Parts: sequence; C-alpha cells; structure tokens
Amino acid sequence: MSGSAPERLPAVSVVMPVLEEERHLRAAVGRVLAQEYPGEVEAVLAVGPSKDRTQEVAEALAGEDPRVRIVPNPTGRTPDALNAGIGAARYDVIARVDGHAELCDGYLETAVTELLAVGAANVGGIMDAQGITPFERAVATAMKSRLGVGNARFHVGGEAGEAETVYLGVFRREALEAAGGYDSHFARAQDWELNHRIRRMGGLVWFVPDLTVTYRPRGTLEALARQYFNYGRWRRVVAARHEGTINLRYLAPPAMVVGTTAATVLGLASRRTRLALLVPAGYAAAVTVGGWAISAGEPTSTRVRTPLVLAAMHWCWGLGFLTSPRTLRENALTVAARDDGPPVPGPGPGASSTVDARTNTTAGARVSNESGANGWGTNDVVGEVRA
Repeated sequence: MSGSAPERLPAVSVVMPVLEEERHLRAAVGRVLAQEYPGEVEAVLAVGPSKDRTQEVAEALAGEDPRVRIVPNPTGRTPDALNAGIGAARYDVIARVDGHAELCDGYLETAVTELLAVGAANVGGIMDAQGITPFERAVATAMKSRLGVGNARFHVGGEAGEAETVYLGVFRREALEAAGGYDSHFARAQDWELNHRIRRMGGLVWFVPDLTVTYRPRGTLEALARQYFNYGRWRRVVAARHEGTINLRYLAPPAMVVGTTAATVLGLASRRTRLALLVPAGYAAAVTVGGWAISAGEPTSTRVRTPLVLAAMHWCWGLGFLTSPRTLRENALTVAARDDGPPVPGPGPGASSTVDARTNTTAGARVSNESGANGWGTNDVVGEVRA
C-alpha cells in the first residue's frame, strides 16, 4: 500500500446490488458494517424482486442499523441496481460490494488511502473465491487458477499497479459521473466496460493485492454453466462496443470449442481421419491432469470435481461467445452512437461536493465530463445480479 492513512478519511457509500441473496446478504452487510474505518460509512442496498426472503433480510438489516438504507431496483438487473444505489448514495467515495461478497478487515481504509495516494479513479483488489461444498470448492479452485480464468490479476494475484480492470472497486464519485455510470445495456461485463470508459477518459484504475474480497461461487453445475455462458455472450458485446479490446485470452475458449468440435466430427467421419480424435482426447487429458494439479491439498471430493468445473467454464464461456446474438451487439452499437454514457443521478441528500480538498489534481479532476444526457440505454435483456 502506498502512503499512510490520515486521521480522518472521506465518507464512503457502499452500494450493493442485491437479488436472491437470502443466504449471504447478512454476512456481506455485516462485513461492511464491521469495517474499522476512520470516517463515515453507509450501506445502500439496491434490492431487486427476489423469489426468496432477500427483501425481508434487507429490511431487517435496515431496521437494526441506521447506516443501512434500501432503494428499489424493479428490473432486478445489476447495472440498474448500481445506478440506483449510486443515485441514492450520500457520499463522494462509492464502493461497490455485491450481496454475496465479504470484505477483508481494513478493506475500505486501505482502498480509500490508496485512492488518494496514487490519484486513482478506481481502486480494487482480488476476488478471493471460497467455497463450502465440494463443488463450490472446486469452482473456487478453478476461479483462482490460470488454467481456469487466465492471468487476470484480480483472480490470480500480482503486484500493485495500473490495471485494465479490478474486482468490484472503490471509486471517486466524480469519475463515475464523468464516465456516465454503469451502462444499463450490459447485463454482464459491466465492470470491465465501465473501467474501460474511465481509462479512455484519462482516469487511473489501480490494483491493490491487499484488498481481498471473499466471493461465494455457484453451487451447482447448471448455475455455473449459465454464469459462464453469459460471461462469454456479453464479452463479445463489449468487444463490439469497444473495438480493439479483445485479446488472445478471450479468444482461447471459443477457439477451443471450434477446434475440438471440428476435430471430433472429423475423427468420427471415417477411419482415415480417426487421428483427429487426438485433439478432444488431448483436451480431456489436459483438463483432467490440470484440474488434479491445481486442486492439490483439497479433499478428494473436491479434486475429482475440478476437471468437470474447468471444462464447464471453458466450454460455456466459448459457446456463449460464439452464439452471442447479433441483436445484442447491434443494440450496444446503437446506444454507443446515440450517447457515450449518460450521467449518474446526482448525490443523495447530505452529499458533499468533493472527495477531499487534496484531490483537485488527481485522476478524478483529470477526467473530462464528456457524458451525454439521453437516458441509461436499453433494457433488452433481464439479467440476474449475481455475477
């Protein structure tokens, strides 16, 4: 961490998109309220229409602590929840925390101190996946390995420094407003897309490995498959909206799907092409050996599930990318042509006008306000909050 914390830090609004989080919400909010932060903290829960008891849990939390407030999110979509929460937030530092995430001790103090010290627009850290059941532990193992998710620092760790994106994030409000907030069109990949706009406008996105957030992974193969299918689908939409942002890491899963499928069909076509089956066999062997290797130290019940988890992540991401509907990409381009990001609603009651007097020359002040004012974009796809 750079610099040292002042005696008093700027007040923080923690914005939490919440949908069907009955199981995890109390623990997530509890970790926010337990932060020993030298400044004011509030938690704004943007609650969507859930099928479980999430609304009741949220109302109970708000009744127990005046620092917790609830705002409605009728669509249940993640970007809408975030924008509603930001609009209701009182303070000039905005921290995103999901309803199934648990902050490490000192998270807010470390993040805000770093935000001020390096002049960043957004600071974030590591998505520390932690499972409970054998399947969840296998997913967590895969999500923290390069074999599962590539080399992104917010998954596998690394040194502090400038980053393409970070997990969740602690933002200067003026940087969020200048960038136009979260784009409502993106049911997935909204974090990456927002950070891309912040960087394009001159803001600094900064990775801090000391910032760890416990993430609770999906508990079933079906839920994991749906999650990664949507990741792939929406990453292709982002690539269409922001040309030149795709790289080999993102193209590896769809290339694997195409290559493995083609080799399988060719190998089964006739005896003369049977050697092509070495391609899918090689992939299966690599995933099996790799899954066993990365899960070293885990119980056997977890280790035997890890290869299946890896394959599900690879295949579903790749299939999602390949089958991403053209209409999603066309809508994203239409929104981009119409406006380059509408402004976030203004500060809630009691908000101050600046993060801190010392920030006049930092990244937030360098970001020019080029956002449009034509609404939040389209609501073409209903997406769940859990990402």
